[in-house]
Amino acid sequence: MTDAAPRFPRQIRYIIGNEAAERFSFYGMRNILTVFLVDYLLTRHTGNRADQAQAVFHTFVMGVYLFPLLGGVLADWWWGKYRTVLWLSVLYVAGHACLAYFESSERGFYTGLFLIALGSGGIKPCVSAFVGDQFTVANRALVPKVFGWFYWSVNLGSFFASASIPKVLEHFGPRVAFGIPGVLMAIATLIFWAGRNLYVRVPPQEPDRHAFLFVLLSGLFGKTPGGFWQRARAEHPPEAVEGARAVLGVASIFTPIPLFWACFDQKASLWVLQARNLDLQVGSLTLAPSQLQAVNPLLVMLLVPLVTYGLYPWLERRGIRFSPLRRIGIGLVLTATSFLGVAAIQQALESGSRPSVLWQVGPYVVLTLSEVLVSITGLEFAYTQAPLRMKGTVMSLWLLTTFAGNFVVVLVKKLGLVHGTTEFLFWAGLTYFAALCFALIARRYVVRDHFLPGAAAPGDGSLSPAARLA
Repeated sequence: MTDAAPRFPRQIRYIIGNEAAERFSFYGMRNILTVFLVDYLLTRHTGNRADQAQAVFHTFVMGVYLFPLLGGVLADWWWGKYRTVLWLSVLYVAGHACLAYFESSERGFYTGLFLIALGSGGIKPCVSAFVGDQFTVANRALVPKVFGWFYWSVNLGSFFASASIPKVLEHFGPRVAFGIPGVLMAIATLIFWAGRNLYVRVPPQEPDRHAFLFVLLSGLFGKTPGGFWQRARAEHPPEAVEGARAVLGVASIFTPIPLFWACFDQKASLWVLQARNLDLQVGSLTLAPSQLQAVNPLLVMLLVPLVTYGLYPWLERRGIRFSPLRRIGIGLVLTATSFLGVAAIQQALESGSRPSVLWQVGPYVVLTLSEVLVSITGLEFAYTQAPLRMKGTVMSLWLLTTFAGNFVVVLVKKLGLVHGTTEFLFWAGLTYFAALCFALIARRYVVRDHFLPGAAAPGDGSLSPAARLA
């Protein structure tokens, strides 16, 4: 694995270093949020604090994955990816400062959550697309591997945050527990800024009436007789219409993905609340309820090189093409299966037993494998299938699937539809159905990759003449 890393463009190291520190910051805060809300901030509230904490948690995650739309527009039309990441990171740091300072004030704390959602969400589509911008047709073969390394760095930061910050909260309180991630986010911003002279920067495009949204509006409300695309072609050039069709095609693949995120993100809320009722004693150690989340990023760091450099090449040599769409479909099935595991644990709790928290390790393994197959592949797929001038938009749509998934969770919690073991089985059944829908949609999708056509030189961030004309 290590022998492949030096082949990457030099600037990739700065982006990956930034991402590792930023992910420590984000997951350090995120993974203690549910416990903090139940045990600290919401203690004066009446009613079921666990349900209230889950609603706040998933509403925050919704915000994190709604603001990618804003980030994508800023990057594609006005600021470019580099400046969008840099300036929104400053707001991100300010949000962490609010969490640490306003630990006992709901208004101040929620202001911090808003700023983090704005900063973290706004940079999400830009960072992953910015990684892809550092590659052209000449070295496109490295893209799957670099996205593997990119995701590996994400989970390196997440692992150390998940393993350490819950204990910091227990022993030193919220101010220190939220302050440490804030310091790491400031360091992440400095790392990203340090590579400023090496990055390839695709210049933003001026907003124009042929953008994706305007093509859709023309198709819906255009005055020219004919069908949707005939009305769009009457008002827009062919390349704009074809780009919009490509985006909609990719979006159709994304439609079942929210159910993956609905399940996956509940490992930081529903699974943590279940862990509070399990036996947390492991030998001489007493784990924090949210600490077992460290299993997920640790397994990702092991599985990413295993599947990227082992399983996928091994299958290719035997004539078996494990395509991105096939990986995502299998990942959805595994996601649903992991919830059958935690449903069995919940059934044991409701029967009067108190199983060890280590019982959750099995479902974590299955959920993590599904993450490798769905999330990493989805990042790669979203970038490669996006038209050149709409990559930020398509990456935003990919991240918006997480918003939709968390919206479903909040809706279910607000309606009080399911509880206990039934709740876990509900999510399993719904995600099995999503996997079936995905298989039917994927059968009709035509894969078409979009890469920069020529070599790009770092330094002043310019592109080759061919890339400028693309």
